[in-house]
Amino acid sequence: MIRENQKVLNRVYLLCDILIIIISFVYAWLIKFEVFPPEHTMWWPLVHYMKFLIYLIPIYLVIYSFSGVYTPMRQIRLRFEMWNFFKANTIAILTFPVLLYVLKESDISRSFITIFYGVNVFFGWTFRFFLRKLLHAARRKGLNQKHMLIVGYSSAAESYIDRLISNPQWGYTIFGILDDDKQEGSKYRNIKVLGAISDLEEICASHTLDEIAITLRLRDYHKLEHIVAVCEKSGVHTQFVPDYNNVIPTTAHTEDIDGLPVINIRNVPLSNSFNKFIKRVVDIFGAVCMLIVFGIPMLIVSILVKLTSPGPLIFKQVRVGLHNKEFNMYKFRSMKIQDAGAEKKAWTTKNDPRVTSIGSFIRKTSIDELPQVFNVLKGDMSLVGPRPERPFFVEKFQEEIPRYNVKHQVRPGITGWAQVNGFRGDTSIRKRIDCDLYYIENWTLGLDFKILFLTFFKGFINKNAY
Repeated sequence: MIRENQKVLNRVYLLCDILIIIISFVYAWLIKFEVFPPEHTMWWPLVHYMKFLIYLIPIYLVIYSFSGVYTPMRQIRLRFEMWNFFKANTIAILTFPVLLYVLKESDISRSFITIFYGVNVFFGWTFRFFLRKLLHAARRKGLNQKHMLIVGYSSAAESYIDRLISNPQWGYTIFGILDDDKQEGSKYRNIKVLGAISDLEEICASHTLDEIAITLRLRDYHKLEHIVAVCEKSGVHTQFVPDYNNVIPTTAHTEDIDGLPVINIRNVPLSNSFNKFIKRVVDIFGAVCMLIVFGIPMLIVSILVKLTSPGPLIFKQVRVGLHNKEFNMYKFRSMKIQDAGAEKKAWTTKNDPRVTSIGSFIRKTSIDELPQVFNVLKGDMSLVGPRPERPFFVEKFQEEIPRYNVKHQVRPGITGWAQVNGFRGDTSIRKRIDCDLYYIENWTLGLDFKILFLTFFKGFINKNAY
């Protein structure tokens, strides 16, 4: 039944995309030649433009298909779906000038092509947004469900079930669990263990299943080949959920070495030279812009720090950065002069008597961090990245928290994914490291811009800073 529903849904997508292309084409012509008509210029009527749709519609649909626009991915996030559609349209619109060249049409407005591109993307996004909301609402009510069988009971199975139950909009109904060690009839979150793994072939033959998720324990991987063979024989779509997420990152990077698949334990996009270069260019440009924008506020804070307490204006503190190298991180001094040895091993606490009158304000608003733009210009830090820690705490945390030192594979940042998610100051170190690892393994320039954007709205005020 679900396969038939998917076929119907794909046809709806296809027909609606054809309609959207036609409507966008007409809208683009009206905007270009009716709303903003070019002066002292003749233009072709709409009928002349419409003839290109005979070629464009098939081209667009083929590119949509090859770009994965019609691939059913219930669990894909909206932004990825929209990004795929945007990429497909970008590729497709580049074929328009080629088509005009082949057809020897030189009198077609290039600005019309640009308007058509923008309108088509907007209408396509709008359609997919509302259709997604409609499907999610239907699935929450128990409609358009996929029936799933879980093979193997493990921590991966529990995590997988938790996510499916927590997201009813994905539309999954879990039929049951098969496992050789769990007692038949036992339950996890009301999902019953139906029997042993040896019952898989019989269950596939006697029940209509849409998907099978293999979630074996690591010690049971010798059964994997047989399970996959049974699933392939049944014709049911099968997915593998590994039970080593504490070792392999969320986004595993695979390589093909002469036909042998190899999984890299840690994929760090910023180990790529081009990515490092682009990020560094953005850092320098951003740091210069920050100096221009915050130059006067920094001057005012400098005067206030000097007037309210004796001592140096800038506080230098040794932190651990890229490749575990130590560097001096700059801040506006917010505390009274104290013994260097005591400072290295102590957190700042609530109502800390060492904090000056102006220091409390600049710490809570993160103004004390502004001198770190000079660290960015020097190359010790980046605008965005994991926050650097003092050597004493690095030695402590690397013994207590698994994978802690992974954060030192990239430059530390003035702000980061942990900070915009609220993990600043006196908060959970483990959760902060989880955020740092997510950032390191999933870095994109877009993620950096997102973090910078969120920092302006919720990253400056720090309720955990004392």
